[in-house]
Amino acid sequence: MTQTMKKKDVVIIGLGWTGAISGIELAKEGLEIVALERGEDRDTVPSFAYPKPADELKYGVRLGTAVRPRDHTVTIRRGLDQVALPYRQLGSFLPGIGVGGAGIHWNGMTWRAQPEELRARSYIEETFGNIIPEDMTIQDWGVSYDELEKHFDMFEKVAGVSGTAGNLNGKIQEGGDPFEGPRKNPYPMPALPYTYNGRLFAEGAKKIGLHPFPCPSAIASEAYTNPYGMQMGPCNYCGFCERYGCLNYSKASPQVSVLAALKRYKNFEYRVKSEVLRIEKSADGKTVTGVTYVNEKNEEFFQPADLVILGGFMINNVHLLLLSGLGQPYDPNTGEGVIGRNYAYQTAIGGGTLFFKDKVFNPFVGTGCNGSYLDDYSFNQIDMAKEGFIGGSRISSGQTNGQPIRNMPLPGGTPAWGAEWKKAIGDWYGHAMSISQHGSVMSYRDAYLDLDPTYKDKFGRPLMRMTFNWHNNEIRMSQFITDKINKIAEAIGPDKYRQNPAMKEGQQYDTRIYQTTHTVGGAIMGTDRKRSALNRYLQHWDYHNLFIPGANAFPQNIQHNPTGTLGALTYWMLENIKSDYLKNPRPLA
Repeated sequence: MTQTMKKKDVVIIGLGWTGAISGIELAKEGLEIVALERGEDRDTVPSFAYPKPADELKYGVRLGTAVRPRDHTVTIRRGLDQVALPYRQLGSFLPGIGVGGAGIHWNGMTWRAQPEELRARSYIEETFGNIIPEDMTIQDWGVSYDELEKHFDMFEKVAGVSGTAGNLNGKIQEGGDPFEGPRKNPYPMPALPYTYNGRLFAEGAKKIGLHPFPCPSAIASEAYTNPYGMQMGPCNYCGFCERYGCLNYSKASPQVSVLAALKRYKNFEYRVKSEVLRIEKSADGKTVTGVTYVNEKNEEFFQPADLVILGGFMINNVHLLLLSGLGQPYDPNTGEGVIGRNYAYQTAIGGGTLFFKDKVFNPFVGTGCNGSYLDDYSFNQIDMAKEGFIGGSRISSGQTNGQPIRNMPLPGGTPAWGAEWKKAIGDWYGHAMSISQHGSVMSYRDAYLDLDPTYKDKFGRPLMRMTFNWHNNEIRMSQFITDKINKIAEAIGPDKYRQNPAMKEGQQYDTRIYQTTHTVGGAIMGTDRKRSALNRYLQHWDYHNLFIPGANAFPQNIQHNPTGTLGALTYWMLENIKSDYLKNPRPLA
């Protein structure tokens, strides 16, 4: 029997970055709010108090802050003619679970989408003509960089981003990214200092005329207090960052940046181990009325609310929309429908490792976004008509950790075990640095999300099915960027160089190898309701009291990490909810 709870003004599904920000901004308006989180409760103390996080086996290898596939997973296939199989062991991407979500174990890289990326189709057609392939379904986002700029700035202040501005009010700044969109304010804190690898990379890149700059990092370079009164301490470069909770209050997370302030509001509550089964529709089908969920005792509840914010991981958001019948499912054969459309991943294959006999890098000294980066081959710098692909990529040299299980680079040809392997570790540990790429992925007609016809979860609901494979466009970009990486490596001049190969013609998507957790799309934003699930305010086209912030809104993937853009979109959505929607609830577009 389903128990009906006391009605709230707002119910938030998920308590990661978007859920926490939505909670505090709407709590300030005096609304009665409840957040439902399917995982357990977590806070810096006691969850990540010293020395708990410094456990490579638990967190780095066994992924202690990530979802367990036995509890929540997807099925994956590479093409429409294949049968999808369950993702039984985490590899390619690592969704988070519990309060804080993946905001606990992220690496802290906080980028802004370039202005041109937010109007991708228009920019390409205006600049290069008719070069977009027929099966590529990219589109403009429906919101401009200028509209988002103050919201990028707000998220950077909340997350406490350390960096060097490259374009301040239209003036290019020495040492920053000259290809970024113009910003009105500098970063809240100065950039984190380079480790040795970053200095060598920057020197080599400058030799061949490139423009290196420090990574924009939601990791404090000095003591800092954010707009919500939350304090951060300067990073000590412990080397336990990506895949780990931060014990030092240095890396931004929903806990460090928002939640302690949010919990002080008496009009906010949250319930953990509460799995939302579906979002309920009104009798007339014009609004949603709340959510049905089960607790850890498998008791079922209905939580009514006037406003529903779906703020989970993007795959989970799309899954709930499909399970709840909220919007027309996408059909790749006809191109009709919007829920599940335009799924995209990230290009991160191809790079190199440089070895030096007489240089010591102290790899145990690192952060999740330490190092030197360049955007000379970014989305707004590539001659796409000439190069034969659409997209862009950054190139970087980062030093995140020297953990003995996960970080033991050795020159090519080294045996995988035995005496020679041990000798090579003694010879080369601490004498290597890497160069990598991180690029965009376009959306395609045959890359999408839907409900699996065979496999079901523990509640008897169909699993989410992901259909995705590499396309020639991204393969060509991987090859192009890898060639540029090789040139930078040559300028640096290592004693040995091990190339990590670019993608090859016909290469298939491999779920076993971690690349990024930057999966996007499936419930995208736009200005045409026939090609998008959400309008420009992240409001569902068909159910005006349902808002969905998250990377699901990205019509295609940007070249950089999504969190900064996700944060800006969330503040953009909330500004319009607070200033307009709450006064007169209705479709905003």
